[in-house]
Amino acid sequence: MSLPTTLRQYFYPQLGSFNNLVLKSVSVNPPKSHEVLVKTRAVSLQFRDLMIASGTYGGELRPNLVPCSDMAGEIIAVGDEVKDWKKGDRVCANFFPDKLHAGMTGAIAETALGGPIDGVLTEYRNFPAHSLVAIPDHLSYEEASTLPCAALTAYNALLCGSDPLKAGDTVLVLGTGGVSIFALQFAIASGATVIATSSSDQKLKVATKLGAKHVINYKTTPEWSKEVLKATNGLGVDHIIEVGGNSTVQQSMPALKVGGSINFVGGLGGAAPPVDTVSWSVRRALKSRGIRVGSVAQFESMIKLLIANPETTRPIIDKVFAFDEAKAAFGYFQSQAHVGKVVIKL
Repeated sequence: MSLPTTLRQYFYPQLGSFNNLVLKSVSVNPPKSHEVLVKTRAVSLQFRDLMIASGTYGGELRPNLVPCSDMAGEIIAVGDEVKDWKKGDRVCANFFPDKLHAGMTGAIAETALGGPIDGVLTEYRNFPAHSLVAIPDHLSYEEASTLPCAALTAYNALLCGSDPLKAGDTVLVLGTGGVSIFALQFAIASGATVIATSSSDQKLKVATKLGAKHVINYKTTPEWSKEVLKATNGLGVDHIIEVGGNSTVQQSMPALKVGGSINFVGGLGGAAPPVDTVSWSVRRALKSRGIRVGSVAQFESMIKLLIANPETTRPIIDKVFAFDEAKAAFGYFQSQAHVGKVVIKL
């Protein structure tokens, strides 16, 4: 079968809004000797994509950027030097293509898809062979597209640090977005107890169905750290997935047990008066980590967990949009009406 000669992809002629997305046709480049050409089957959205669209993400972005970082697809051609992949293989690309192991450098950070380099909201794309991970047989392309950022971030936070999650631990997840839902699922699969927060009782019902033992509506219970302490007999939780940033850390810090671990993932809640994290950390001997997604090696380890617990860890997809509906997908994602992930299918 001959390779396609053209493809369609979205790009930003200027930032400011996802409504600035433009769909264009460009030529398909054959893979270089160390690359594979992948037909994109699905792309999932994350909060970073909205920040980049609005121009609030910061850092150097590629001009006329092709957005998005999380994809799943099918290999349709391989370079001459590629030995580990073949046509027809189902793969995901790692968020940082050159982050093979746990260490992070400035050079690796510059390989982030959909930011410093073009992303994956495109019908076809070449990737370095070393950046790819095989999709488990039991997952669809849509499900697999949710893994590179949301799932791997949660996995790295809970299971790859100096204080990895163990059976019997208690985990607090904030909200019901992609990272938090995966953290809930991975914690349950690991034998931990989960406490979940949300502003929606309906979303909390989903968290309960997925295995959360305690749920708290932070709109009706603004001092929710007190409820966390009640649920843990005054001890606090072992691990927190902190996605809110300054707007939530003033509650999450008091909810940690002495010697507990807090994993900082993002700042979804926006700006707010910061808590004195230094004093809290020293007084209570807390351990904190800043999580920047994960490595190819961690991705491969996470896949083993998914295969061993296929139903407990199955990705939760709220809604799937067609490729031509990309702007609508961004709009729905921005509304925060979703639980889990929003996916664009190609």
